[in-house]
Amino acid sequence: MFKHSALALAVAVMIFSAASITRAQDAAPAKPDTQTKQETSPAKPDKASGDTKNDTKNDTKDDAKQEPPSTSVAPASVEITPATIDAHVGEKIKFTAAAKDAAGNPIDEKPSVWFAAPFDVAGADDSGEVTFHAPGVVTVGAVIAGKTGYATVNVANSKITSLEIEPPTFPVVAGGAEQLSAIARTASGDPRGDAAIKWTSEKPSIATVDAAGLVTGLTPGSVTIKATSEGASGSVTFQVVRDAVHKLTVKPASAEARTGDVVHFSAAALDNGGSHLKDPPVRWSLTGSGNGGGASVYPDGAFVAEKAGTYVVVASSGQHSAAASVVVRPRNVARELDVVSHTPMPDLQMSEEWIIGHHAYLATIADKVFVYDIADPANPKLLDTLKVDARIINDISTTPDEKIGVFTREGASNRKNGIVFLDTSDAAHLKVLSEYTATVTGGVHSAYIDGHYVYITDDATGSLRVIDFQDVKHPKEVARWEAQNPTAVSMETKHGTVTSGRYLHDLQVKDGLAYLAYWRDGLIILDVGNGMAGGSPENPKLVSQYHFNHYELYGDGWLAGTHSVFRYKNYLFVGDEVFPAIFELDDRDRIPVRAICHVMDVSDLKHPREVAQYEVPEGGSHNFWAANDMLYEGYYSGGARILDISGELRGDLYRQGREIARFWTGDAKGFRPNLPFVWGGQPCSVTCDSPLLNSLIYFNDIHSGLWITKLGDPKFEGSASSPAVRKGERTIH
Repeated sequence: MFKHSALALAVAVMIFSAASITRAQDAAPAKPDTQTKQETSPAKPDKASGDTKNDTKNDTKDDAKQEPPSTSVAPASVEITPATIDAHVGEKIKFTAAAKDAAGNPIDEKPSVWFAAPFDVAGADDSGEVTFHAPGVVTVGAVIAGKTGYATVNVANSKITSLEIEPPTFPVVAGGAEQLSAIARTASGDPRGDAAIKWTSEKPSIATVDAAGLVTGLTPGSVTIKATSEGASGSVTFQVVRDAVHKLTVKPASAEARTGDVVHFSAAALDNGGSHLKDPPVRWSLTGSGNGGGASVYPDGAFVAEKAGTYVVVASSGQHSAAASVVVRPRNVARELDVVSHTPMPDLQMSEEWIIGHHAYLATIADKVFVYDIADPANPKLLDTLKVDARIINDISTTPDEKIGVFTREGASNRKNGIVFLDTSDAAHLKVLSEYTATVTGGVHSAYIDGHYVYITDDATGSLRVIDFQDVKHPKEVARWEAQNPTAVSMETKHGTVTSGRYLHDLQVKDGLAYLAYWRDGLIILDVGNGMAGGSPENPKLVSQYHFNHYELYGDGWLAGTHSVFRYKNYLFVGDEVFPAIFELDDRDRIPVRAICHVMDVSDLKHPREVAQYEVPEGGSHNFWAANDMLYEGYYSGGARILDISGELRGDLYRQGREIARFWTGDAKGFRPNLPFVWGGQPCSVTCDSPLLNSLIYFNDIHSGLWITKLGDPKFEGSASSPAVRKGERTIH
């Protein structure tokens, strides 16, 4: 159950999404606590049994309080006008709010807070003017003397402004067919899958096209096919050629594979004279006993199956066809995941982890940082605790030599958030070296260290900031970059000017390229030293942008956007994050979540393309790390997951049986008892001090703390779906 209150919205947005517009929420300042040592510590780590030593109790105080009524008459209701209204993306609507007593008489009080949820769909300023950024149902609220009123807005889909048609790879053969597809896009670049597209052929005597975009070649010649939708149009011109194929063969003629393996088929063609034809136009399809939705074949002849069975792959060119068979067996990669130790945090909610050397740095959704010695991973030992002025420490990391650490701050009582630089050369005695707050006082959600630069997200403006810390005691900003969004606006609030409609959540920098998870603006790749676009840390340059349509993916009532990124080989893993539009983070009730992980092929960095997905039905993607041909992922309520990402990736990785391990991190004495909420998973962040530590997997659960695990023996799970469990849970006690 989620509480519809300004407090709930403030907590939800400020902590998990950290959007700048929430600075208008009525959060009373906490007492400042700048870099003072904490006197208490989390529960002592347990061995593999997972038992905790401390009782469950919640002494994490919520310092965000409702403003007390300034009138002697408490409002019985707050009415917002208009109460219901339709709007379109980019529109601004001014709302008014009036409080009334139990008899219906007006009360002379003004709103202390205006808000709109989900915050990524709309933003409200202090005057009640709301700007709409994306389609969906929006709740507009106002708080007067502690009482909240609501209005509902239905925001229509953005109009289609362009159509992109993928041209055929080969000419169309007379007597053959080719399926065309078109992507309809809005002014912001978002794709719209619901668009009604009308197809026409400008020369139907050469080729016809049906309502689904299936082109049939009739006679040789050039033809233009046009697609239109909502006044926008696109076209593609290609050749129809005569059917020169006399004989067609497919290689390999037969193949064996596991589910998830990508098998590449190719077609060879001979003409009437027995000569080989170069690049024959081929259309691929599936038939036979195994084609009931359990496999796919792509236009390039690549085949992948989700279900075991026998499949027939067919190549067609004009009037000729050839076939090959594939026998697919189950992947069977499942293994046990054994618990080495568990460090619970029953009175806190845990956020990020950083594992390096023989230390585990742990951040919290609170004001504390912990450092553990994990040289003996079965017995982690608390080395130091640092308490700071923050509502959440979302991110923490160190330089590869572990001499300098950086953590982010949000929700500071003095509203000077930013980042903190630490001397971590002696992990048992953390020392604050400096802070950087000058241009990021509104809060920093994520940070990534690369050389003597740290790339950070600025909550207040939704921009990327690059901080040079070569002189660590005097860090300085050297660059700022932000996505261009036509609906983004600056809003005046009691806490200053903030940006609504643009939010940068996470980033990774590798080989001179910055990969940005830009929420509703999707994936953005920048050159920050690679050279392909002339960029540098001081002058980032755009390489490419890839848009997702989160409204079509997740529907109404969800806070949803591009959340996390991780580059591995020629793939970029891009995770969404999806929460209810309004929820209360500090409540002990379950928070429902969802979200998928997109797999992007970035071998052509200027044209990234989605080739696979990973979606766990019972949870939502959060943070992940790829190494050793495995993806270690925190899937929130879906627990801890380890995914086989070896070889080529295409299609639905979950249904292909690529999961190696599922681990249930729920704890009876956790912050939310028996409810897993895994933040992330990883091996050592850079490198650890021993082969043992380098072989382990570290999962951090918001509710239950740090789990140090190792892969165990292979196990057979059968063909039906299997829940996340801990070893021993299948035994009746």
